[in-house]
Amino acid sequence: MEQKHPLPPFNFETATQKVQMAEDAWNSKDPEKVSLAYSVDTEWRNRDIFLNGREAAKNFLKNKWEKELDYKLKKQLWAFTENRIAVRFEYEYRNANGQWFRAYGNENWEFDENGLMKKRYASINDLAINEEDRRL
Repeated sequence: MEQKHPLPPFNFETATQKVQMAEDAWNSKDPEKVSLAYSVDTEWRNRDIFLNGREAAKNFLKNKWEKELDYKLKKQLWAFTENRIAVRFEYEYRNANGQWFRAYGNENWEFDENGLMKKRYASINDLAINEEDRRL
């Protein structure tokens, strides 16, 4: 049975650990590695995109990091319950034309009993920034 520790139910320590693990994985920009944190039937909303399944998530991430260059992410635990975690995040990237952006958002996560993320709902806004205004 595939498991991704820590498992629910979460406490402050394990929820914080789960958030840090997600941040580290996403900053690797490795779609295969990141996708393994999600259940095979994961359900996503990312901005206006709706995805179903680990393979769809992996393909989404591959395309994302081909366009969002020099990507760097910071996540922060916002709240948690037994098998749910809410995070706030910001990340920075540049596009192929050299324009830098900072994206702000919130995610709501729901995990199955094996610690795999079943649902990920992300609301994200992008702000164009100058390179000298980067924080990450």
